[in-house]
Amino acid sequence: MTEIRFYHLTNRSLEDVLPVMLERTLVRDGKRAVVRVGSAERVEHLAAHLWTYKDRGFLPHGCKADGAAELQPIWLTDGDENPNGASVLFLADGGVSDAIDDYDLVCSLFDGRDAEAVAQARDRWRAYQTTAHELTYWQQTDSGGWQKKTENE
Repeated sequence: MTEIRFYHLTNRSLEDVLPVMLERTLVRDGKRAVVRVGSAERVEHLAAHLWTYKDRGFLPHGCKADGAAELQPIWLTDGDENPNGASVLFLADGGVSDAIDDYDLVCSLFDGRDAEAVAQARDRWRAYQTTAHELTYWQQTDSGGWQKKTENE
C-alpha cells in the first residue's frame, strides 16, 4: 500500500520546500526520488534550481537532457516514468501519475494560492479515498513547518 501525502503550500514556494524534502528523502531516508511536474519548462527550471538553491551544496539529480537515469538519485520529469528505480514520487505543478502503486510514498505538493491547483488536489484526494492507500493532508504553518490536518487510513 502506497502512502500518499498532500502538502498544501500556503506561504512558501515549491522552490523553497522541494529541496528540503528531497534532502530528507536522500540523506535521512536513503531513498531515491522522482519529481514529476506538468511541463518540460518546469523540469528545466527545477533542474537549474537544485544546483544553486543554497550556497554550499546541491542535490544530485538529472533529467532526460542529462541521461544516465539509473545513476541519478533524483530524477526530474514531465512524464510518468521511474527510470532511476525510485521509491518516492513527488508530484507538483500539474504533475500526475497513473503509477502511484509503484512507489512506497507519493508526495503531492500544491500551491494554496492557485485555485485551480487546490481544486485538482481535492479531486485527487477524493479519487484516492476510494483506494486502500493511506492518505494524509499537511498544511504549512506560519513558521514554515507542517501541521497534519487530516488523515484517511
